[in-house]
Amino acid sequence: MKINIDENTRLELTAQQHAEGLFNAVDKNRAHLSEFLPWVGHMQSVANFSDYIRYCETLYEQGQEVSFVIISDEIPVGRIGLHHINAQNKCAAIGYWLAKSAEGKGIITKSCKALISYGFKEVGLQRIEIKAATGNLKSQAIPKKLNFTREGVLRQAELVNGQFLDLVLYAMLNEEWEQALLSFEG
Repeated sequence: MKINIDENTRLELTAQQHAEGLFNAVDKNRAHLSEFLPWVGHMQSVANFSDYIRYCETLYEQGQEVSFVIISDEIPVGRIGLHHINAQNKCAAIGYWLAKSAEGKGIITKSCKALISYGFKEVGLQRIEIKAATGNLKSQAIPKKLNFTREGVLRQAELVNGQFLDLVLYAMLNEEWEQALLSFEG
């Protein structure tokens, strides 16, 4: 599955063919990514990514996750996905990361818009959350731009580099997204 974002960027369903490209993106951005992402240190080889992708494929088959590789100018520059899909309550959380060289181009904002629409229309979700560390202002800027509601702070909710980080919780409901889309166009 592919979702075109713009003339230079697309989302491709995470697959084994992406292992080497994802490893290269992480390897070149370790300091940048590890500040807020706990898994970076575990990705030390293409084989590590290959194992992780097998796990992602299993979650996809079980309906628990839909994750994509962000391809910009034919190079993998990050990932985005609907994680922790709860079919009973029709909710999920968006997670994303991007190589430093790809920042500032609107890639994550545009990718989130496409993924949110996919989540509400194709997956049938009612609620989508985005969580970002209180110190990660770039990541928090995304749900703010997309008119998500800030619901609060989850105290010491994620262990990163031996420290517990507080996470800001943002959420969007299906009916709110329709209104948000109209405000983007106007």
